[in-house]
Amino acid sequence: MKPTNTRHWVIVFAVVLSIVTYIDRVSISFAGPTMREDLKLSSEQFGWVLAAFAWAYALFEIPGGWMGDKLGARKVLTRIVLWWSFFTAATGWAMNFTYLIVVRALFGAGEAGAFPNITKAFATWLPAPEKSRAQGIVWMSARWGGAFTPLLMAALFQLIDWRTAFQLFAGLGVIWTAVFYVWYRDNPKDHKSVNAQELEIIGDSVKMADDHGSVPWGRFAASRSIWLLWIQYFMLSYGWYFYITWFPTYLKEALKYDLKAGGALLSGMPLFLGGIGCLVSGFLTPQLAVWMGDSRKARKYMAVTGMTMAGTLLLIAMQLKEPLVIVGVIAMASFFNDIVMPPAWNTCMDVGGKFAGTLSGSMNMMGNFAGGVAPVVIGYVLKSTGNDFTVTFYISAAAYFIGALCWLGIDSTRPLDHKA
Repeated sequence: MKPTNTRHWVIVFAVVLSIVTYIDRVSISFAGPTMREDLKLSSEQFGWVLAAFAWAYALFEIPGGWMGDKLGARKVLTRIVLWWSFFTAATGWAMNFTYLIVVRALFGAGEAGAFPNITKAFATWLPAPEKSRAQGIVWMSARWGGAFTPLLMAALFQLIDWRTAFQLFAGLGVIWTAVFYVWYRDNPKDHKSVNAQELEIIGDSVKMADDHGSVPWGRFAASRSIWLLWIQYFMLSYGWYFYITWFPTYLKEALKYDLKAGGALLSGMPLFLGGIGCLVSGFLTPQLAVWMGDSRKARKYMAVTGMTMAGTLLLIAMQLKEPLVIVGVIAMASFFNDIVMPPAWNTCMDVGGKFAGTLSGSMNMMGNFAGGVAPVVIGYVLKSTGNDFTVTFYISAAAYFIGALCWLGIDSTRPLDHKA
């Protein structure tokens, strides 16, 4: 018998969910100028609103990943997607600053477990050669979901207000949850559409569905690679959060673009090119590993190149005068930012093993701590500099360069349970 290809539907579910997460997450950035006017929010207050999501997202990353390792992705994703869909709708009911802070924090707490549990599903359902490509496809989809959200929002704003738009977006998660719960199983062996030949292809990955037992936090803390993995992701995310928080404001206030016209398309460019970067890296890194004969070197090469180029391009952007060229250079910085994503998340699968959900959650926690810091820092920097974004770009470039140095010391293929 020919092997079935049921495992590829796991990637399809992950792709759709990643798009939903970024629509729900990025929509507030595009709606931000209108929300600030309606709710009488200052730039500092809006920065705290954006940060509330990121801090809650960060704090619940490890619990979300741990629950996926312990209970399985099916139960966890069903619960958290319904949770954050409710608070997506609740964003549209915002009355004031305090309400918005609370709702966005609860939204972030729910969405925190999404990508760790996607990673757990990949670790269980996919053979090693397919994992890098799957991560590239998923992160491309996530970025493109965010990239096209401004266009979607601009079109919706011609028909409805921002409050109604958030309630419509909430419905996407509810639909996904219903279909996913009926179809998905935590162990490929339990899925009626998976035959014996496909199980042979999946191989030892199936063992990752087993209960991992207690998390070896001591080994986490004693691993230099894990510490550097956490730091590099903090630095990567600090630079990236500008694209999904303050970039529309930068277009409107610094480059004088109308967000209801051409600005909507331009505001999605960093995420669009970032998505291409994810896809390129997801397919190129395994091929580079074959050429080099070493997956560790291939991941290190891609990550160091990505971070170094991202920082360099931001420094170049500050020296330019033509607005359209500036947007293009910033978008290319996002491209190089995102070629780091598949190496980082694949490292979580290879190093974490049965703890892939917990390790990826801890890494993403560090990234979203950066997301909690960056919007607030940018808000205060803009206030102190009279809305000059130059200092913001310098800080992001420095973060990228530090992240590149971290990758020089990461052993991205040595399992956590490896016995020396």
